[in-house]
Amino acid sequence: MEVVATILKILLVLVCIAMIVLVMMQEGNENGLSSSIAGGAGASENSFAARNSGRTKEGQLKKYTRILLAAFMVIALVLNIIA
Repeated sequence: MEVVATILKILLVLVCIAMIVLVMMQEGNENGLSSSIAGGAGASENSFAARNSGRTKEGQLKKYTRILLAAFMVIALVLNIIA
């Protein structure tokens, strides 16, 4: 059981490093309060760019970040159960 815990800890560190890199690669969403007051969110949800955002580089980065977040949570939970 000690070997499994060590492998999971190493995997958790690698997932953390990859998640940090992916988050740092993403662009900031600086619309802020002015966009919500002006009503910019409603119009952009139905645009062609919003519907196809998963195909862009930014969309791919968000998808991989979510996958790594799920992996982080599962590995942390398994490590907690093992300990």
